[in-house]
Amino acid sequence: MAEITSLREAITDLVHDGDVLAMEGFTHLIPFAAGHEVIRQRRKNLTLIRMTPDLIYDQMIGMGCASNLVFSWGGNPGVGSLHRFRDAIQSAWPAPLHIEEHSHADMAARYQAGASGLPFAVVRGYVGSDLPKFNPKIKSVTCPFTGETLAATPALNPDLTIIHAQKADFEGNVLIYGIIGIQKEAVLAAKKAIVTVEEIVENLEAPMNSCVLPHWTVTYVCEVPGGAHPSYAHGYYQRDNAFCKAWDTISRERDSFRAWMTRHVLSTADFSEFMRSLESEKVKIDA
Repeated sequence: MAEITSLREAITDLVHDGDVLAMEGFTHLIPFAAGHEVIRQRRKNLTLIRMTPDLIYDQMIGMGCASNLVFSWGGNPGVGSLHRFRDAIQSAWPAPLHIEEHSHADMAARYQAGASGLPFAVVRGYVGSDLPKFNPKIKSVTCPFTGETLAATPALNPDLTIIHAQKADFEGNVLIYGIIGIQKEAVLAAKKAIVTVEEIVENLEAPMNSCVLPHWTVTYVCEVPGGAHPSYAHGYYQRDNAFCKAWDTISRERDSFRAWMTRHVLSTADFSEFMRSLESEKVKIDA
């Protein structure tokens, strides 16, 4: 059975310097609170995995948590670039960042292979692409049934996967609904998993087409209301578009980025205090 604990205790126990860490969530349910706690605990030399790195990985990279990034697309959705991500690649600030780029379909297939206990994933998606020339982990295999040449990439098996979800019960079963990305596969592929949730309830009462992760797939469950902000949590709150726009200015220069992170993340004890700090300085503006 998954253990219910605080986010601080879960990160202290399961995130170590040099780990391979996946933090997934598609459009909504992005685990910002967990990323902030990793930053507070000053973890270093992490290999970060995410299909679509956005603001939380920009923050973690800019604060020196990462040495490697495995991904398929990166940006501030609807706004533009990730300036701290770009600075790490172009100027090695605050530390050099090695990148390993794949396609969306490939990343999903790699998680699926890891969750299934398979050594590699097989996709057609690189036909006509130059990406295999630059990524040595993209190999070719021949189908034993048709003779077709396909792309093969190694399975993803992170040391730890962290996701955010709507609910968990007191046994640690987790309920996810709305848009479900690759969270299920990312949890099943990992050696251990932390799930932050909006609330812990007696009964999950799963709606149609929802996903339930049984307690034996999760190591820790942490109740963190609002823990996906500024992304949205279906059924709880909307995406904070104004924050995403403001981040472009905040993160553009190193000094403004560092000052903001020190004030709102390093100087706050947890995510609830972080949210209060945003409200007190009117950083969070309703879209």
